[in-house]
Amino acid sequence: MSMAALEDQLTADFYNYETLLADEERKILLQARELMREQVRPLVNENWAKGEFPRELIDIFRGSGLAGLPYEGYGEHPAAGSNLLNGMLAMEMTRVDASVATFFGVHNGLAMYSIHAGGDQEQRDRWLPAMAAMDKIGAFAMTEPLGGSDVAGGMRTTAKREGDTWILNGAKKWIGNATFADYVVVWARDVDDNHVKGFVVEKGTPGFSPVKIEGKIAFRIVENAEITLTEVRVPEANRLQRINSFRDVAEILRATRGGVAWQALGVMIGAYELALDYAKERKQFGRPIARFQLVQDLLVKSLGNITASWGMLVQLARLQDAGIFRDEHSALAKAFVTARMREVVAWGREIFGGNGILLEHDIARFFTDAEAIYSFEGTREMNTLIVGKSITGQSAFV
Repeated sequence: MSMAALEDQLTADFYNYETLLADEERKILLQARELMREQVRPLVNENWAKGEFPRELIDIFRGSGLAGLPYEGYGEHPAAGSNLLNGMLAMEMTRVDASVATFFGVHNGLAMYSIHAGGDQEQRDRWLPAMAAMDKIGAFAMTEPLGGSDVAGGMRTTAKREGDTWILNGAKKWIGNATFADYVVVWARDVDDNHVKGFVVEKGTPGFSPVKIEGKIAFRIVENAEITLTEVRVPEANRLQRINSFRDVAEILRATRGGVAWQALGVMIGAYELALDYAKERKQFGRPIARFQLVQDLLVKSLGNITASWGMLVQLARLQDAGIFRDEHSALAKAFVTARMREVVAWGREIFGGNGILLEHDIARFFTDAEAIYSFEGTREMNTLIVGKSITGQSAFV
């Protein structure tokens, strides 16, 4: 690799993981880095403070060519990006802001992947081109007000078929992008066979009512919604044809859970970079606090967490690219990396001292946003039990 390419690397990339990308893929990563730095970062703190989603973000990403990258034949790139590239892109976005990365991840990951993996070819061709162009925005509605980890067997939202129409009733909660999304992938339990199925509910469908959740202390830019579904009529043509049970849904979650682990790495890197820069500039007792042993200890422990987590995620991406990764692989990554993330953001805030609670220094945003990433896409406890079942052969689920 050229010296110029090495100079573009992040200070947190201590083991040069980015050099594992093919040249063309690294070019895409660096373009995303510039986009996030120049166009996205200036929008973040003001909108985070207001708890609002800046609609201009859609236009920014529309012109980037990043949407649709994981799906061959959809988007501006002729070939699908590797899982390593897509993971590093999630990291890159999150090291600037977790809310923005989640907006994009819900659209490009959860929603588009559900259609790509769960829809037939006609459905892919009907919805994905406009989504890859970001002319249409997607959302993913699974979590319910009274159900999170138990939705596999306890989903309360129901679907009843009447001829060529399905009638949906129920409620969903914490659904990112749902207040403005054009297509919302809604998961519901078929009352006739008791299996979970997926439906694409289009914006403006009668009986579909999303209401923005207010008062969040994390992910404040994301417009999470609580959705009420009252006699929502969806045509059979909008039922994802390749989803016939929760086992099929689990295939989607397995892939997206790994993406959340990459987001956790991005939060760690963002917090570490902020703390390192601050330690070099902040002076106490006549010298930069970076010269203090205890501060260096926190920085090195943070870098160790980043480096270990990055290595785990590189191998996870390789398993995904080879088509041999399993639920327990992504579950271990999500559980481990998010736990390490919690440590790093706490150490970063500690280095900032009192300034660490001020939004102007950014670290407070990373500190609170980390809590959301720690919990969604399966809590640490649930992912731990998935891995525990794999290694012991014994299920400890309630």
